[in-house]
Amino acid sequence: MNRVAVVTGGAGGIGQVICRTLADEGWTVVVCDINVEGAERVARDVGGHARFLDITDPANVDAVADDIDREVGPVHAVAHSAATFGELKPAGDVPVEDWDRITRLVHRGTYLVSVAFAKRMAARGAGSFVALSSWNGLRSARMHAYCSSKAAVNLLMEGMAMEWGRSGVRFNAVSPGVVMTERVAERIRTGTRYTTNPIEMTALGRLVTSEEVANTVAFLLSDKASGVTGTNLLVDTGTAASQAWSLFGGVPATRTAS
Repeated sequence: MNRVAVVTGGAGGIGQVICRTLADEGWTVVVCDINVEGAERVARDVGGHARFLDITDPANVDAVADDIDREVGPVHAVAHSAATFGELKPAGDVPVEDWDRITRLVHRGTYLVSVAFAKRMAARGAGSFVALSSWNGLRSARMHAYCSSKAAVNLLMEGMAMEWGRSGVRFNAVSPGVVMTERVAERIRTGTRYTTNPIEMTALGRLVTSEEVANTVAFLLSDKASGVTGTNLLVDTGTAASQAWSLFGGVPATRTAS
């Protein structure tokens, strides 16, 4: 059976890993990105297809959904990884243009993509959609537009799960913590962006990997998660759980046998 999975933002860091993970699990992957050259490169690597996708353009989103159904096959799963990040700024210093750009991409873009593919999956009576959110959608930081947009995405997935559930379409979110990428490793090494080493703020004593995020997305898209909808799954090595512990001595050190 030709199972088609769409990955938006598939040319990005985590998006590429999601594409490879789904391809390894037997999905026919359609890599969608505004960076079409990057999407084509990833598509070649995973034996899939590439499409230009601008998640801020309703007409383009709908046309791409139609094109994939017609040219590749019925879409069974969507991993929505396309997004952006926010700079650390006091609320009064955030230009309204930056606020609009971030909320347009993160919240509005997720809505446009979810509806475009859900209505087609619902017509066939089955499908699964996973939005890549963030632990910053659950804990505030000095990225006001980004954090509030991710919180909106989490609630949107609940709403979409109710909207399309009786039509056989599941909706979930995955919220990574700080992911150990080369950029993050460099920031930790140089002491930029983070005033505290984020590794120290985890239960497991390490940061989450892109592969762990991708494996979680793949699970939620698969039939193994057939009973899971309307949830937000944290993949953060215990970052969110550790926050209050910093007030009371920090996370306990490694225990050794006595």
